[in-house]
Amino acid sequence: MSLKITEKQKNVLNEIYESIKETGFPPTLADLKELLDLASNQAVLNYLNSLERKGLIKREEGQARSIKILPLGFKEISKPQMAPFVGISAAGPYIESFADAFTSWIPLSDKILQNEKINKAQDEVFIIQVSGDSMINIDINDGDMLLVKNSKEFKSGDVVIARTDEGTTVKRFIVEGGKRYLQPENPAYEKMVIIPGEVKFEGKVILNLSKVK
Repeated sequence: MSLKITEKQKNVLNEIYESIKETGFPPTLADLKELLDLASNQAVLNYLNSLERKGLIKREEGQARSIKILPLGFKEISKPQMAPFVGISAAGPYIESFADAFTSWIPLSDKILQNEKINKAQDEVFIIQVSGDSMINIDINDGDMLLVKNSKEFKSGDVVIARTDEGTTVKRFIVEGGKRYLQPENPAYEKMVIIPGEVKFEGKVILNLSKVK
């Protein structure tokens, strides 16, 4: 159902989309002012406020370049929804953290978005690429692209992205006998005991994008 946004509002959404697609980041107010040939930054803010009220974008207060297009926004401009590809994470020993390695955005197909769990998590997901073979028994192979959901709650059995000072790794989270482990899915690797305060979970894997046909 269309929200009947104006052509100028669509132009603003399109410019935001193209900036994210081409550079990985949303445009600044100055960028939008120039691209849209507007008289002032306040004119840009008026458009952004209107788009946000209609649920088409979201902005984080106090953060520069924080514009995020929401599912309705992508729909209004007939563009595929995208998730950020943040880099590589190990499936084996830890490797350097991907947290500051953002590189691009990857479109999510309609087939992927039809999954109810993914549809609900659209603006809270990111993509990593796997390096290593410690998860091959659950069909996560070296080079696979994983869709990961930001989460604050994790249960035993979840496949998680875990981070320590050494970097990140993909493992299954297991609670057993009062202890917590990171368990590989390859008998060539040993499970890792989680030491409180030394491991942080970045998110839980919800889909192996490389297996979607």
